[in-house]
Amino acid sequence: MNAFESTSPVPAAAPRDRVRFWAVLAAALFLPAAAGAGVLTLASERASRCVTYGERCASGMPGWLFGWGVALGVLALVLALAAPAERVRRAALAVQVLSECAALLVIVSHA
Repeated sequence: MNAFESTSPVPAAAPRDRVRFWAVLAAALFLPAAAGAGVLTLASERASRCVTYGERCASGMPGWLFGWGVALGVLALVLALAAPAERVRRAALAVQVLSECAALLVIVSHA
C-alpha cells in the first residue's frame, strides 16, 4: 500500500462568493467617501464663505434624502449578505452601490 494514497476523495472547492465581498467593501468604503465628499464640499467657494464670514449659508442639506439613501444602502447590504440566491444578492449589491452614490451626491451637491 502506498503511503501517499488517500482513501477519501478530495472535496471540490466551493465557488467563491464575490458579491458578498464587494458588498462589504462598498459599505466599508462609504464612510471615507462621505468624509472626502464633505471635504470637497467645504472646499467650494460658497461653503468657505459661509464658514469664514457667515455669508451665503444654505439652509442645510436635505437630510431626508441622505437618510433614505443610507437606509436603503444598509438594507441592501443586509440583503446582499443574507440572501440565498446569487441573482438576488447581485441585485441587492447594485441597489446598495446606487443608494450610496445617491447619498454621496447629496453631500457634494450641497456645495
